[in-house]
Amino acid sequence: GPRGEVIGVIGVGQDITEMRTISAEQQRVADDLSQLIESANAPIFGVDLNGLVNEWNKMAARITGYAKEMALGRHLVDNFIHPQDRACVADVLQEAMRGVDRANYKLNLLSITGDRYTVLLNATARRDARGGITGVVGVGQDITKLNRSLAESQRVADDLTRLIETANAPIFGIDTEGMVNEWNQNAASILGITKAEALGRSLVDSFIQPEHQKSVGEVLRKALLGQETANFALPFRSECGKEYTVLLNATTRRGPD
Repeated sequence: GPRGEVIGVIGVGQDITEMRTISAEQQRVADDLSQLIESANAPIFGVDLNGLVNEWNKMAARITGYAKEMALGRHLVDNFIHPQDRACVADVLQEAMRGVDRANYKLNLLSITGDRYTVLLNATARRDARGGITGVVGVGQDITKLNRSLAESQRVADDLTRLIETANAPIFGIDTEGMVNEWNQNAASILGITKAEALGRSLVDSFIQPEHQKSVGEVLRKALLGQETANFALPFRSECGKEYTVLLNATTRRGPD
């Protein structure tokens, strides 16, 4: 008005309804992601560009025994990785910080009690809204029990191999083509044919008397079909032509399920 008196107010507005909706949706997605990370049935951790832990989910806490508040802010490699793996893990994290993701990397986490847990890790760069790398997220799979199971299976297999090799009875094996793939010390001693000489040869054609080859071949064929035979008189022919009769149990050999 005249002489500058206040005569009212002008309001200039901006419709931010859609912006608020988008912001709320982004927050919901972020919350869902945080909840997913926290409750995932796999160890998940994150580090910043200095290698300090800034993410540590429940499974990581359960495996290592370190609660989240105990892990946050500590150097991942120096505090939670087995000494023999530290240099390699540091390299993997540095690569991820340069944008080079790493999949199925095996590392050993150290628990609070000093136990070692083997984890198969996927390391991925963590980025901000503008795409800049802010750290690394590691998603792991605890394969400690699997490794122990494999080690136990290998131990049993080694024990069985030694048992076969040193048994006080001739033991041989064939593949599905009838070729020798097992030949223990006793078989070598009786027949005068070393394991190296026997492997890869047809059992029936090379070591069975001609007149018995058909019947022996039939027994072995049935065993390969799952029909096992006990106490079959097997006439072996030694390297010098001497015949040895062995009472045979022919058992199907099966691979892993």
